[in-house]
Parts: sequence; structure tokens; C-alpha cells
Amino acid sequence: MEIVILAVVIAVVVIGALGGLVVGSRRKKQLPEPPPTTPDITAPPAEPHVGDEAETPRDETRRTIEEVDLPDGGTATVEEPPVVEELEIPQIEVPEPTAGRLVRLRARLSRSQNALGKGLLTLLSREHLDDDTWEEIEDTLLTADVGVQPTQELVERLRERVKVLGTRTPEELRTLLREELITLVGPDMDREVKTEPATSKPGIVMVVGVNGTGKTTTTGKLARVLVADGRSVVLGAADTFRAAAADQLQTWGERVGAHTVRGPEGGDPASVAFDAVKEGKEMGSDVVLIDTAGRLHAKTGLMDELGKVKRVVEKHAPLDEVLLVLDATTGQNGLIQARVFAEVVNITGIVLTKLDGTAKGGIVVAVQRELGVPVKLIGLGEGADDLAPFEPAAFVDALIGE
Repeated sequence: MEIVILAVVIAVVVIGALGGLVVGSRRKKQLPEPPPTTPDITAPPAEPHVGDEAETPRDETRRTIEEVDLPDGGTATVEEPPVVEELEIPQIEVPEPTAGRLVRLRARLSRSQNALGKGLLTLLSREHLDDDTWEEIEDTLLTADVGVQPTQELVERLRERVKVLGTRTPEELRTLLREELITLVGPDMDREVKTEPATSKPGIVMVVGVNGTGKTTTTGKLARVLVADGRSVVLGAADTFRAAAADQLQTWGERVGAHTVRGPEGGDPASVAFDAVKEGKEMGSDVVLIDTAGRLHAKTGLMDELGKVKRVVEKHAPLDEVLLVLDATTGQNGLIQARVFAEVVNITGIVLTKLDGTAKGGIVVAVQRELGVPVKLIGLGEGADDLAPFEPAAFVDALIGE
């Protein structure tokens, strides 16, 4: 019995010992690892001083200032920001008023044109005026493009008045010649450019002429004259055949604030003219100036096209003015051009350009006689304001000198 009890006690002790070992092993697994006895501590980087880099200094070879390459000039190059181009806004010019334009330009006209007047005065001042002298006077007038019929009329009147006058002082001769030339030019002709219609706005002016006479330039200069007089202007670029004609006219318009109506290059000029008058009415403008193509007078088809432009424009309103631009240096050829244009459109006025060059003043008389219409404007130079109303007395004074 004692042996049994002893065996049971030993079994209990063994079981208890085994249980303690299991519990101890579990506790050991849950406990954290003990910290190291000597932890590694990293020292913070040193604070940077003025001029130091924002990183830990490194051992490297340093160069002196003499060894450092500098840009040319010893200063750093600073790149400038790109310049943004601004859109150019055309500056509106203030043209010179028409009053006194010819007075200002009289000296220029006198320097280039007084050969006619001086030549006549020299011949008339001879002591004896025989037939040979009067023939020289006729030749002088014909050379100046006065024309045969006007020359004969002037010589007859001069011969009669000189015979009655008897003695001829230089002042008397000058007065005599001035009076006769003014009469020949036609002081009573209406030279006003019609831009004010009798019924309603706008006034419609069509400008015609052959290539090279300065037609488009004259249209632009006429716009300046009208703007200077306080009129609002619309330009119609109906010259669609010549390259850059519309650009040229638009530039003239932008300089004085005039609106330009244009169409595609090679387009229908009658359509452009129609639209210009239409827009002129809608905008309430005072005047519409229509620049037509510089047609060669020998091309019948182009002249027919000019007639079409006139008919289309008159669907809006009748034309108030048809100005023919002639180059004063062309002489008799200009008269041929004038005759052909007059057959196609009803010319109401003439503009003589380049009268300050090699032109001969007699063309004024000849073209007026040819067409029966007055010279209304003259171009005396290349300047923007060198277009002036034609004044017979001032013109003659410039021819014969003061």
C-alpha cells in the first residue's frame, strides 16, 4: 500500500514539474528583447554659417578666386525677358486745311512752270513785234501744249491789244499777258468738287484714269482734303485688277480715319463699288470715293467694265462727280485718253497730276477745251497734302511770276 501511495506522489510531482516548464517557456516568448547595453547615437549636423552650402561639408579641393573663370567683363550676364510685341495702332493724322494750299505751293509751281510766262514776256518786250516775233509767240504756246485753236485766239487778242497800247512797259506787258491767260484758262467755270448731294447723303465721287497717272494716290489725297474740311469719308477699292491697289488705298484711309471697302483680288469691281455706297449710307458718311481700275484706254472690254461700275453705283443714287485723273506730263496723249473716257462716262471734272515736274502749263487750257469740263484739282508734288483746288488767277501768277 505504501508503495502505491509513493508512486502516486511521484507522478503528481512529475506532472507539476512538467506544467511549470511549459508556462515558463510561453512567458519567455512574449517578453521584448532587452535594449543594448551601449546604444549608437548619431550626432546632429553642425549648423551652417553664412556662405556655407545647405549640406554637410565635404572634404574637397578649393580654388582661389584667381583660378575661377569669370564671364567677359567680370559681371554676370542677366538674360532679359522676351519683349512682347504690341499691335501697332495706326496714328490718325490731321491733314492740312484746303484754304491756302495753292498759296503755299505757288513758289514750287513757279520754279518749274514759269518758262512759258517768261518766254512770252521776253518776246512781247521786243522793240519791234514783226510777223516773225508773233510766229515765235505761237510756237512758244504750242510747245507748252496750249493747243492750236486756243493759241490762235490768244495771239489775235494779244496783237490787237499791243497795237492799241502803243508803248509797252514791263509792268503793262505783264498785266496784259496775265489778263489774257486768265481769260484763256476760264475764270468763270465752276471748279467746285461736288460732294454734297441735293437729296441725301452720301455724296458719290468716282475717280477714273489710266495706269500710271496717280489715280489711287489722288483718291487718297482727296480723302485727306475732305477730312480736313470736316467730312466723313468711305473709300471703295474697286481697282481689283492691279496688285496691292486695295492695300494702297486702305493705307491712305487709315492715316485719316476713313473706312475702306474692298473685295478679293481679281473680283468684280462693280460689286465693290456697290458695297461701298451701301456701307456709306448705313454709316451715315458724307462722301464715298470710288477708285476704279487704271484701265488702258485702248482695251474696249475694260472700258465697258467701267461703264458697268457706273451703272451699278447709280442703282443706289446718281453720281455727284466723275473725276478724270490725267498726267500733266503726257501732253497730247493725255488728250486722247480724256476723249475716250468721256465717251464711256460723263466726266464732270479733271485732276491734273505731276504739274510740278516737266509738265507744261498749257495742258490746262487744252484739256478743258477738249472735254468742255473744268480742271478742278491739281497735284503739285509727292507729299500727302500736295493736292490743291485749281485757281486760275493763282495758276497764271505762278506761270508768269510775281
